[in-house]
Parts: sequence; C-alpha cells; structure tokens
Amino acid sequence: MPARLQTLCERAFVPNIVIAKTEPAAYQELLDRPIRELGLTLAGSPVERFVDQLYRELDAKGLAKFRPAFYLTNEWGCPSGEPIIGIPFYLAHAALAQLEKETHDLEDAREIMMYLRHEAGHAFTYAYKLHTKPDWKRIFGPFRRPYRDNYRPAPFSRDYVRHLPGWYAQKHPDEDFAETFAVWLTPRSNWRKRYRGWGAMEKLRYLNRLARRVGKSEPLRRRGEADLTVDEMETTVAEFYNLQQAGREEVAVTELTPDTDMRDIFPVSRRRKAAWAAAEFLHQHRKAVIDKVAQWTGAQRPLIKTLMDTIEKRASELDLRVDKTRSAEHLAEITAYVTALVMTYVTKGKFIQP
Repeated sequence: MPARLQTLCERAFVPNIVIAKTEPAAYQELLDRPIRELGLTLAGSPVERFVDQLYRELDAKGLAKFRPAFYLTNEWGCPSGEPIIGIPFYLAHAALAQLEKETHDLEDAREIMMYLRHEAGHAFTYAYKLHTKPDWKRIFGPFRRPYRDNYRPAPFSRDYVRHLPGWYAQKHPDEDFAETFAVWLTPRSNWRKRYRGWGAMEKLRYLNRLARRVGKSEPLRRRGEADLTVDEMETTVAEFYNLQQAGREEVAVTELTPDTDMRDIFPVSRRRKAAWAAAEFLHQHRKAVIDKVAQWTGAQRPLIKTLMDTIEKRASELDLRVDKTRSAEHLAEITAYVTALVMTYVTKGKFIQP
C-alpha cells in the first residue's frame, strides 16, 4: 500500500484536487494520466478475490451454471438487460483505492460483497430472462415500471427485504429482485428466521424454488454487453474526481445556518483538557453517520455527504470542540441532528421551514 495521501482534496469545497508538495511526484503523475492508460485489469487485482468468493457462494446455492462476467468501469452496476457486472475501477488499484478513501467513501470488504451480491441478482435475472416470466411479474411487479432515482419508500415495510441502505428494494421491481437475491445468497443470513411472517418471505421462497429449477441449466444469455469499460475512460483520474464532486447534489448552504445548533451540540470550552477539535471528530465518524442516516431515512447518499461536509467545514470555521469523555453523547446527537435535517429536506424539500 502506498504512503497515505496527505492533502488530496478539501472534499466538496475546492474545485480541484490538490497534492501536497511533500508527496511523491508519482501521485501527481497518476492524477494526470487518462484512466484508460493505467492498464487496469480485474485479474490479479485486490478485488479479484471478492469475485472468486461470489462464485463460491453461487456454487453453494446450486447455481453451478451461472457465472456472470465482470468488467471495470466508473461505478457499481449491471447494464439493464445485460448479464454482466461493472465494478468501480479504483478497487483494482491500491493507490486509486486510497484516493477514493480520501475523497469519498471507500467500500470495505463487507460492502463490496453486498454490492456484488446485489448486482449478481440483476445479472441472474437477465441471464435467465426471468423478468419476462409471469410469476416474476406477479411477485415483484412489472419490469417496465418507470425507474425513478428519487423514490419515496415506505419505511419499515415488511413486504421487502433489507440489504442495501435506504430501503433500496422499494425503488423498482428489478431492485426488489436483486435485493431479495442478495439476502438469499448471503451466507448465514438466516433469512428463513429473520423474515418469518413478513410479506417478503414469499419472494425469498420463490427465489429458493427458482434456484433449484434453473440452477443446473445453462443461462439463456451467457454473455452481456458492457456499457463503459475502463479502457474507454478517456478522462484523467483528477478529472474523474472533479466530475464526481461537480455531480454531487448541491445543498442550499446559504439556507442552512447551523451555527447555533452546532454550538449547542458541541458546547465545550477550548481550555478544557479533554477538548478535541469537532471537525476532526466529525471527519473520523463521517462514514458511519452517512451510512446509518442513509440506511434509515432512504435519502440519497450525495445529499447526506454534502450535508456532512457542510457541517464539518462550519465546525472547523467556528473552532468548536468535543469533550473526549462524552464522545458517545456527541456522536448520538450529531447523528440525530443530521437525520432530522435530512428527513425535513426529504419531506418538505427544504432544510429550514418558515
């Protein structure tokens, strides 16, 4: 693993990625290179072992003939109708993974497998053309239903499994099947006990029967067409991350004035021996807060990320402090505060109501 990148980006508040002067020139060279020239491949990469693990899990479930293909691309995905899975290119390169960790949120091993199982559910649907079958449509809904990024889920509904954050199974019938597949595939998920009495149980049992029926059959479509491969990505690494930031959902920062709230949450004197910079505390717990708020509110992650960046930046500007002996209390309060803001935004379209 390369040395830690010191100053890659001020997250959402600077227009360009900046490399510290003390960093090796190789890092700047990496940022300046087009992604397609990096020679990235799945074979031999750090993420290959996760693909192998997925194959073993498919075998364990009796899906011996289902072997989805993979390719490196700009994000997780499975092109609609194509039994092929896209994996983010940065997971195939240690230095790029560190860059992703510094600028956004790098997936850990558990999350990588969660995404792989979900995308394998899509690929399974397309490989056997399940979405064209009457029983699939009856249980999950019409595949041609309009696909909306901004969906409004019914929190805590027992008609759907829970896998990816944000009640993701409720987004579309295709996502419902993929999430159900992921739960069914996950080793030791204990789905028979966990979902006993739920409406989602019918879906899990259907999938269990389906696997026995088609597990030894060759897929109707063995190979799929990728959309954007890593060899076609002409943007440089730096341009990719700048575009990623530019595409994040803008929060009405001028509308959100958290100063009073922040001082109430972190009312700690700078002179206190146990005082710790609030901005550093927030950055340390940033991913955990984002993950949990996304999981339980169903809000889009870019919204929550940008909101957390705004709060962290303002805590730094106000030079606020936390009390190390009350860290759990501070964390609980900031998580509740962000959740309240996000739910207000989701339901009312604004953070601050007149």
